[in-house]
Amino acid sequence: MTIKENDFRKIDLNLLIAFAVLFREQSVSLAADKLHLGQPAVSGSLARLREMFDDPLFIRSGHRMQPTARATELHTELMPLLEQLQSALFQQAEFNPASAKTTITIGMTDWVEMWLMPRLVPALREQAPGVRLNVVASDPFTDAQRLEGGELDMAISVANQSARWMEREILKPMEFVTLWHPSQLQPAAPLTPETYAAQQHVLVSYREATSSHIDTLLAKLGHKREICYTTPHFAALPGLLMQMPAIATVPQGLSDNWQKTWGLQSSPVPLEVAPFEVALLWHQRHNSDAALMWVRGFIKRLIQ
Repeated sequence: MTIKENDFRKIDLNLLIAFAVLFREQSVSLAADKLHLGQPAVSGSLARLREMFDDPLFIRSGHRMQPTARATELHTELMPLLEQLQSALFQQAEFNPASAKTTITIGMTDWVEMWLMPRLVPALREQAPGVRLNVVASDPFTDAQRLEGGELDMAISVANQSARWMEREILKPMEFVTLWHPSQLQPAAPLTPETYAAQQHVLVSYREATSSHIDTLLAKLGHKREICYTTPHFAALPGLLMQMPAIATVPQGLSDNWQKTWGLQSSPVPLEVAPFEVALLWHQRHNSDAALMWVRGFIKRLIQ
């Protein structure tokens, strides 16, 4: 149904509320008391209602104002609508994870997915089996744009840019770790800057860059490393390290699992590389989305 705006030009919601209270109390004085208004104000509202509906609506009979047939008909039609309006305006939507059915699109890099999803998905299915996560590949350079454009409901990202509309909640501070496979390399651990720079390196880059902040730190110490392979995918690294005499510097969240699964060995990065923050990002327009806010809290509790 298309709303015809002109039909509502003479309608005042307060008049409809006054009508509902008059119908219930059947007294101008009692209705005025319930509405916290003076009797003249309620009498004025009744006069406007009579004009609007072209009907007396209430006829005095003794001490009561008895409704006309038109008033009874209006009350029957209006009360469910007013109750629905009250619920929509003033009752925040409740989210029941056990029965909810919804899909939430989350942007993340492949390393975040490898680190987080094996824990998150089984736990989420146990608590909220009808909530489906739609994970899409994203990177820190485009997360804000895609959130603002509505392509993503949420992002789990290392992006630290801020915007007036953006909400950002830190999930976990994290450091970088250096990994290699012992069948290919056997450097003494922990690595020194000299040993680190002397190795061949596999680099992950989202923007096809052939260097990173690590190269700047090495240059300050008078060192330069050789990058023998560049990829946009962290998932490619374990297989490469098993076949190449090279090292890779990766987020700490991948280290423990990769050492167990692939037999890799690790060392702290022998440079003053600042830790980074993994954070949840979302648009402020979603703050009233009960499902999204529940999932946000669920992820935060799982990680922290």
